[in-house]
Amino acid sequence: MSENRANRQLTQSGDEVSLGRLGDFVGFRLRRVQNQLSRNFAAMTAQQGLRSGLFSSLAIISANPGISQVDLSREVAMDKSVAVSIVDELEASGWALRKRSESDRRRHALFITPAGQAHLDELFALVERAENAVLHQLTPGEMHLLSELLDRMYAACRETIG
Repeated sequence: MSENRANRQLTQSGDEVSLGRLGDFVGFRLRRVQNQLSRNFAAMTAQQGLRSGLFSSLAIISANPGISQVDLSREVAMDKSVAVSIVDELEASGWALRKRSESDRRRHALFITPAGQAHLDELFALVERAENAVLHQLTPGEMHLLSELLDRMYAACRETIG
């Protein structure tokens, strides 16, 4: 494939750097954007000592009251043992509760606390600020299309990988 303008990037010094064949791969390009957004969010939350996976886990618990630890670990794409330690930390912070499921006593159901919801609202404000610094480049229609495309790609990944 011939290299197009989209596969060339400017460095901080203004020099152009070629992505070469990497520019042909969506996964690489998505990861680059995700890495930068994550760095920006991490810098904004550094003083809080926010551990990786804590924000997304708390957000998933908030959106899915009673979700199991197994489903949480799958949804945030982390090992089950890591998810357990995240839930332990959320509980110790007073942000989430773990209760035995009434329908399956082997399963734990997860719930956000009022303090956890307040903290999550603060974190969402920070992540919105971090993303707005980049996403202002897109029109509302482009943002809608991007969201739709990412959801379709994720669904395809889930079907393919399981």
